[in-house]
Amino acid sequence: MIGMLAALCSAAAVWTFLTPPTATRRLDRLLTRPPSNPFLLIKTRAGALREGRTLPHRRRTSVIELCDAMAAELTAGRTPDEAFTAATTVLDPHVAEELLSLPRPPPDHLDELATRPGAEGLRLLAACWRVGAERGGTLATVLDGLATALRDEESQRQDVSVQLAGPRATARLLAALPLLGLAMAAGLGAHPLAFLFGTLPGLACLITGVTLNLTGLYWTRRLARSAEALR
Repeated sequence: MIGMLAALCSAAAVWTFLTPPTATRRLDRLLTRPPSNPFLLIKTRAGALREGRTLPHRRRTSVIELCDAMAAELTAGRTPDEAFTAATTVLDPHVAEELLSLPRPPPDHLDELATRPGAEGLRLLAACWRVGAERGGTLATVLDGLATALRDEESQRQDVSVQLAGPRATARLLAALPLLGLAMAAGLGAHPLAFLFGTLPGLACLITGVTLNLTGLYWTRRLARSAEALR
């Protein structure tokens, strides 16, 4: 019985660590189940891809789209305020709501929003806006250059994230290996659970092992996030 319980725990742990998240599985099902209406298919895929992104990623993408759209509106002859309002209509609804809740003038509001994860590019947009308003100049050209720079930075961030996928999966697999060891020991008749939970030395080993395991996962995650943070 103990051996079967240990084997089930090991299988559940491996499944938890190695299977994709629930959101990813829902996204895959949406993308692989085409609706009968082709226009609905396009809309469903766009919505699914947008929902699959994290909020910081959606904000970074929206900042790039905002710069592109504002540059186009400014080229068409609109003022910066008009261009900003028109550009928000093409953005992610959540990000557009954040941008349009204006308690103060737009550049100052953008500086405030830039403190949120993923919205750091708004600080550069606000600076360009102020320079264009105070000294004149071709703000549309500046925003085009800003969008290009932010797009290159996002592409680099995605490349780093892809390269870190392997080490992250390895770390999760290594974290699950102790459970596999418990299952093997139980299968050989060593009664590891009785030792770990029924004796003081076993309890000390259990606490130490779990602590080291969680510390390793935390440290790996921190290293990965540090590598993803572009400077």
